[in-house]
Amino acid sequence: MAGNVYNFYAGGNTARGYADLFHSSFQGLERIFILQGHTGTGKAINLRSIGRQLTEEGYNIWLIHCSSDNDALDGIIIPALKMGILDGTAPHVTAPELPEIELSYIDLRVAYRANLLEQHQSEIERWNEELSKSYERAYSGFAEALRIHDDWEELYIANMDFQAADELTQELTQILYRDNQRGKTSRVDHRFLGAATPQGAVDFVPNLTEGLKRYLVKGRPGSGKSTMLKKLASVAIERGFDVEIYHCGFDPNSLDMIIVRELGFAIFDSTAPHEYYPDRPDDEIVDMYERCIKSGTDEQYSDAISHIKERYSSTMKQSTQHLVRVRSILDELEQIYAQAKDTALLESISAEIRQRLAVTN
Repeated sequence: MAGNVYNFYAGGNTARGYADLFHSSFQGLERIFILQGHTGTGKAINLRSIGRQLTEEGYNIWLIHCSSDNDALDGIIIPALKMGILDGTAPHVTAPELPEIELSYIDLRVAYRANLLEQHQSEIERWNEELSKSYERAYSGFAEALRIHDDWEELYIANMDFQAADELTQELTQILYRDNQRGKTSRVDHRFLGAATPQGAVDFVPNLTEGLKRYLVKGRPGSGKSTMLKKLASVAIERGFDVEIYHCGFDPNSLDMIIVRELGFAIFDSTAPHEYYPDRPDDEIVDMYERCIKSGTDEQYSDAISHIKERYSSTMKQSTQHLVRVRSILDELEQIYAQAKDTALLESISAEIRQRLAVTN
């Protein structure tokens, strides 16, 4: 029987710069293979192929996607083997400092002919410099979009019934947890629900919530969705339940979803850019605008909201274009390295990784 695959992000291009939550997913692991090399060489090892092999062998795996390249992975986690494979090549992630985990470094640079790369050194340096600038432009743009979003939130915060929000949170606490307790320390996994990518906002809500009772939280910016999710996550931790906490790929200080698989539920912010509607028999909507915001607020501030939406959308689109540029630069670098790679040696390295996984099994 094939294993299950869970897809998510552990790093993201956000309004607060590059945000890294990778360490959370390393809990419980005993060994991590870290791929090292030049910018643009991370995909030389086909992590998807390795993932398919593992699921065919019946293992549940976590696929950690790359926010800068929609076709690439930043890593694979195999919980049953207490093992992971991590792309440690720039611009993805850096090698972790984890004294409790055995780190096995795999240097991909040995599979590239140095003499051929030297011929393109100035070009590589130029592309890497442009890559850094494109990332910074994207982050600057997202930061400006966050400031605009804050203005949007203020309109609703000023018309918020905080007592009603507290009452709704208490109702949901009872519905979700009842009197259930677990006599253990919670495992808390911090991840990203989605990410800003060269193809725009991407999320894996359908995959992550498969087989779970889902609560779709509707509302407006500033209507208390993230605050409520934080409080519900705290309840899970206080009562000893393992909880998956999914941060916002735009603002990592906000939450977009929590999942408590031991109780079979997911509750998530179901507004743009990850807007979903009930499409499963037991899906339920939690409408925070209806419950917590003064009636008529949308109508009263319609002109201001329309103007803010336009500014926000325009700024986000411009910022995303810088990520498109990032992707094109990575393509240029990959083409350079492709000309210098030793395909047979790379295949040998990939086979060695598979073999070491099998030996560990």
